Amino acid sequence: MADLRPVRRHEHLSAGGTSVIVEIGADTIPRVLHWGPDLGDLDDAALSAVADAARPTTGDSVVTHQTSVPLVPQHGTGWLGRPGIAGNRIVDGRPGPGWSPLFTSVQHARADSDAVCRLVSEGTDPVAELFLTTEVEVHPSGLVRVRATLRNDGTTPYVVGGLECALPVPAAADELLHLTGHHTRERMPQRQPFTVGQLVREARGGRAGHDATTIVAAGVPGFGWRSGRVWSVHVAWNGNQVTVAERTDGGWRLLRGGELLLPGEIVLDPGDTYPGPWLVASWGEGLDQLAGRHHDFLRARNQHPTRARPVLLNTWEAVYFDHDLDRLTALAEAGAEVGVERFVLDDGWFRGRRNDRSGLGDWFVDETVWPGGLRPLVERVHALGMEFGLWFEPEMANLDSDLARAHPDWLLGVGRGPGPESRYQHVLDLSKDEVVSYVTERMSQLVGELDVAYVKWDHNRALVDAGSQPFGTPAGHANALAVPGIMAELKQRHPGLEIESCCGGGGRIDLGIIEVADRVWASDCIDAHDRLDIQRGTSLLLPPELVGTHIGSPRAHTTGRVQPLSLRGGVALWGHLGIEWDLTRASAEDRAEVAEWVALHKALRPLLHTGRVVHADLSGDAFRLEGVVAQDGSRGIYGLAGYDRPLTSSYGRMPLGGLHDDVTYRVSLLPPGDRATVGRRPVWLDSPVTLTGRVLREVGLEVPMLLPDGYLLIDASAD
Repeated sequence: MADLRPVRRHEHLSAGGTSVIVEIGADTIPRVLHWGPDLGDLDDAALSAVADAARPTTGDSVVTHQTSVPLVPQHGTGWLGRPGIAGNRIVDGRPGPGWSPLFTSVQHARADSDAVCRLVSEGTDPVAELFLTTEVEVHPSGLVRVRATLRNDGTTPYVVGGLECALPVPAAADELLHLTGHHTRERMPQRQPFTVGQLVREARGGRAGHDATTIVAAGVPGFGWRSGRVWSVHVAWNGNQVTVAERTDGGWRLLRGGELLLPGEIVLDPGDTYPGPWLVASWGEGLDQLAGRHHDFLRARNQHPTRARPVLLNTWEAVYFDHDLDRLTALAEAGAEVGVERFVLDDGWFRGRRNDRSGLGDWFVDETVWPGGLRPLVERVHALGMEFGLWFEPEMANLDSDLARAHPDWLLGVGRGPGPESRYQHVLDLSKDEVVSYVTERMSQLVGELDVAYVKWDHNRALVDAGSQPFGTPAGHANALAVPGIMAELKQRHPGLEIESCCGGGGRIDLGIIEVADRVWASDCIDAHDRLDIQRGTSLLLPPELVGTHIGSPRAHTTGRVQPLSLRGGVALWGHLGIEWDLTRASAEDRAEVAEWVALHKALRPLLHTGRVVHADLSGDAFRLEGVVAQDGSRGIYGLAGYDRPLTSSYGRMPLGGLHDDVTYRVSLLPPGDRATVGRRPVWLDSPVTLTGRVLREVGLEVPMLLPDGYLLIDASAD
């Protein structure tokens, strides 16, 4: 009997230890058969054999027995799971056809460049009159990116309700990891079995949110930081988004995502296109390797920060709204004494901003608080050898502001006023050109006049009732596009300007905003105890040099905990270091120790901001161990934190991961992170040991019995 299967061919995209095998044909958009470990060199015959070996059994119905799932799942193929395209035409003002597209005329082409393996496919649905472009990329880091773009080839408008890409994972991926949280407690992990159905994580507030999942991962049960194969996806978009883990009754397990579109938000006129965001996919033998692919990808970008990250002092928790030239000058001088390189003036400098109820939107220096303007402070900061940074919240306005009084139509709303109030503020409609122009010009003028080197861009209110007046047309997508557009314009006008993405702390951390931002603020919580896990979750996506980590005051402002400086300094050491503490009120001893931490950070900066991040899979919650190992394996720095009290009087041993097996390392404590109170002291604590990387990984070191909030720094240097 003749073989009636459609003629298929296969593409093998391979880079950075990752293989992606894609099945393609003239009648179908790409179908990913494998993404994960490198499979080596495979010729056409071998690729066909892989496809045959991986093909599911079939039955009498393609609906009951889906043999493969395309990159953009389509209802028209018989797929009963979540569709990759949702939408319909508008005919004579009413919903019409096109809601079940099927792309049956498809062309494929390799478009490799700059060590990036790339497959571009273009498909046509002549019935729905739609044109779909899909892109699959494998980067030198081993990171995979996929994207879909939809074009309206018809003569009537087409309403896009959703456009999602999906990647399959194998049956061994039986456990899910996703993150959650809230303001001051972002990116906390939660796990569950990968059961039949859908885990749907949505962000509807115009940003990823404080409860953002950041990634959705699926792996072998019990996968950890250092072991267990695991796959993940991340939606690289700074607006509304959806990330899904889907398991069907037919056995398919998919990780997928895209932009979450509001009703009627994207209407394609004839010839218009809608590009969905990149879905960024990683995998690893453990979460450290998975995260490392994200880090390597980001570090390879042309726009990635390359100069040493300046140690900064932010004024917020030091003075809040209590601005005064003499007080802030004294704070700047105290910062310079401990080694600060950038002084950032936070909220409270502009007209009418004596509290959080007024002034937002009026980006003019407050003449009553600053009768001489900000120039005297800026000049003193520069004279002290520091850069000057300034806080803005460009997307927001208080009703009690000249801006809102003059332009009430500039606020987002759906026809019943500006919508619910949050933190006494509302969101500007950045879909209006005049609003974008106002924000851009006011910020640009101040950046130029004041020699601002650094903008802290805040965003303290979710988008609710995000409609453009007067008709309430959904504007979340337009606002999300406008924000990086304004950032890019400011950076073009002011070469060297750096921008931090802050969103009430860590509410907008994604690979969309990081295309133009130079760092993120991980959380408004500087409590070092909580920061241990907040920074762990953030490290799944971003390398340390992109994450703001500050030394706060002895009593944490968000939790009330009192913590030793050894813990506060040690936890802040690992990222882009800053200080958020009124040093003018700190003791001489504390200021001297802060200076030690700053000096240590500067000395370690080349390692911390280029090395591989590692964690240890320690049982229980008594201790946290993290580290950074040089790319060449010559040195590793580790931090051990006493998180809680262990159940037993002796904990056991801890592995030092990431070192080279056959290199011998001298292991010792590193000051000033050697001042924690230790109950029982292992021998190595007072007498450095010399061991190979293999021994340090497989045997490890006896854990010192730190008291809660104790912190030690461990240095493993090639002998």
